[in-house]
Amino acid sequence: MNTPLNGYVAALEALKEDDRLRGFKPRTGTDFASNDYLALASAPRMKKALCTALDAGTPIGAGGSRLLRGNCEEHEALEAEAARFFRTQTALFFGGGYIANFAVLTTLPQQGDLLVLDSLVHASIHEGARAGRAEFRISTHNDLQSVEDTIGDWRARGGKGRVWIVVESLYSMDGDFAPLKDLVAIAERCEAFLVVDEAHATGVYGEQGRGLTAPYEGRENLLVIHTCGKALGAAGALVTASGVLRDFMVNRCRPFIFATAPSPLMAVAVREAILILQEEPERQRRLIDLVNFTHRQLVVCGRASSSNSQIIPYVVGDNARTMRLASALQARGFDIRGIRPPTVPVGTARLRISLTLNVGQDDVSDMIDALVEETWGVQCGRAR
Repeated sequence: MNTPLNGYVAALEALKEDDRLRGFKPRTGTDFASNDYLALASAPRMKKALCTALDAGTPIGAGGSRLLRGNCEEHEALEAEAARFFRTQTALFFGGGYIANFAVLTTLPQQGDLLVLDSLVHASIHEGARAGRAEFRISTHNDLQSVEDTIGDWRARGGKGRVWIVVESLYSMDGDFAPLKDLVAIAERCEAFLVVDEAHATGVYGEQGRGLTAPYEGRENLLVIHTCGKALGAAGALVTASGVLRDFMVNRCRPFIFATAPSPLMAVAVREAILILQEEPERQRRLIDLVNFTHRQLVVCGRASSSNSQIIPYVVGDNARTMRLASALQARGFDIRGIRPPTVPVGTARLRISLTLNVGQDDVSDMIDALVEETWGVQCGRAR
């Protein structure tokens, strides 16, 4: 029988046959899946800051867009603190990292400009590029020559506008870093803008957790997205940029103008998280120590990772095998999730192991033992 839902049913069946059908799972087991890198999402200071704000009359919802009645003193206080902390001219608060990336790329690059996207940037960046006014091209991942060749080819074909190079500082599924120093140099030589998504680096890397762009902040041709729902333990995203670009977004950015402002309570939470970064530097140090410990243990077990960050990709390849391995580890009490295409390229399905301060060294050692046993059927043999 033909019904309006037949096409959707068929699409879901195809995903199931390819072991790519998604669904929700509860938050159970030891946390090796979240992006709560500094364990701020449940930190007592964060809870206290929100309770204090509620008692002082901070509204739960903004009640309108920032350009109507939705602009609250909490938003402005956060943006002022963020600009000071990240050492940039201005900051603008959005409801999330996805919408911030989409908003930037559909507003600032103009018709006649060129976007050069690293092939592994987040889906929100690809969506923003497709929906925006500028032409876009994909460069090979972390390949500086590919970036320069892409720009040179576009210029040779008559491209006259501004170039926007778009990267992540730390890639969310591979755990590797962008060559930011060289990309800054390319942007200078090519009179280009450099847009950096710091989603997985903010709070974790750089002086006081200011991110990997910290040495370059304040440049007029640099725009940075600092996601607030990962290491900062809250929700939202801060776009740091020159005052001119911020004013342009306030006046021309449709996802900003026509959206209800983020909750003032989230602005309070993010501001508190920024204060915690400055006042509790041991969190950042403890996480880096845990990252280094984990990679040493993987080497001892003969399973060295291609990453050296808090994001460890354990590439399996086959979708079904990946999900079986994830299920086996979950049954042993470790919350590790399988990642399949299209989130990662076809043939590279993997476990994405995330290191946070929600676990300790003993948890890591137990997880590695289980991973080796479930994958290879042998014990690591590592001294405990």
